[in-house]
Amino acid sequence: MKVGSRESALAMRQTEMFVDAMRKAGYEGDLDVIGIKSLGDIDLTSSLDKMSVVGAFVRELDAAIKSKAIDISVNSLKDVPIDMEDGLTIGAVMRRDPVEDVMLPYSIDTLPQGAKVGTSSIRRISLIKEARPDVECVPMRGNIHTRMEKLDRGDCDALVLAKAGLYRMGIDREAHSLDPTFFIPAPAQGAVAIECRSDDKETLELLSKIDDKVTRECVTIERSIMRALKAGCSSPVGINVRKMVSGFDVNAVSYAFTDKPVRIHERIPYEYSQSDIENIADKLKGGN
Repeated sequence: MKVGSRESALAMRQTEMFVDAMRKAGYEGDLDVIGIKSLGDIDLTSSLDKMSVVGAFVRELDAAIKSKAIDISVNSLKDVPIDMEDGLTIGAVMRRDPVEDVMLPYSIDTLPQGAKVGTSSIRRISLIKEARPDVECVPMRGNIHTRMEKLDRGDCDALVLAKAGLYRMGIDREAHSLDPTFFIPAPAQGAVAIECRSDDKETLELLSKIDDKVTRECVTIERSIMRALKAGCSSPVGINVRKMVSGFDVNAVSYAFTDKPVRIHERIPYEYSQSDIENIADKLKGGN
């Protein structure tokens, strides 16, 4: 099996996690990892929400799958477009790691007045501005280590990253978790997805062995709400779904459709309908 991955250290670590999971599931065949540069890794100056190409971090990997240069790709699911290209599907979603964002080296409350916070995510910028309107957000692209180097040399006073990335890379630095019920994560944050061709039945059967049912259920709802919103990966929207004993708990916030942030907290049944999804989307757009 030819396994495609972005070349960043985090992407390669996530690919190692996939390989380990396949071995634990009993797969004994070859797993040849092929590194591929993505547009999002090459262009570190453009704002992600301004990039004209949908799927800045997966476009080249998707093309390689379709051309059969690789069989699968390992991606952070939050980077995978809501509407995937024809002929591609998500063959597996691995068990989710921590969903929340973290701030280094301060907490949101101890951040000095007027501090500069490094982030290029308009979702994170919107959340920070709501919580601390006095601080300044400065653009911060690059991999985890590059951004931490920029923090250390004083390009910013604080940095916001996904906790899952630090966890996977084994980075032990002072970092403060941001309350995910207020600082709501990006849809599918913390989840790793394995893409393949939708007609590749053999690969789909193999990937089914590492598919985490609860994670897939939760991220499917998150991405379904984004699809109903017609929002993209870089939209200022946070959605986090947890499976509870009485249904799915949905926390969401949107800065995309109204002058003021819209927050909702809903409980939908296990056997939810598309109308439940549409109802949440309508509320996030400012409807009643």
